[in-house]
Amino acid sequence: QVQLQESGPGLVKPSQTLSLTCSVSGGAIAMDSYYYTWVRQPLGKGLEWMGAINYFGSTWYSPSFRGRASISWDTSKNQFTLQLRAVTPEDTGVYYCASSPNLKIAGSPEEKEDDDYWGQGTQVTVSS
Repeated sequence: QVQLQESGPGLVKPSQTLSLTCSVSGGAIAMDSYYYTWVRQPLGKGLEWMGAINYFGSTWYSPSFRGRASISWDTSKNQFTLQLRAVTPEDTGVYYCASSPNLKIAGSPEEKEDDDYWGQGTQVTVSS
């Protein structure tokens, strides 16, 4: 069974850069056929797709985050990282990493599509 685990700071100050890491382990999926994605759920709102990277390092971003978010891979560690610059309190929420054969992952952590994998999520609060 493939497992994804997010890690990073739970509290970030406004204007700083948020950095989150997702560790991928277990299972036997064809990693080069999957997209590795960051999704967030702001406080009181629905899931929001932020962007994705494939195993070869190509990236795609939501227009809402283009220019502010960066996703990168460390294939030697089986980890991928999200950096979100110039955070504001509106960036507060739960951040999930996920992997899917589809660029824009469907479903949710509670209702997963077949062949999709989600981390458990990590709470991030932006506050001074």
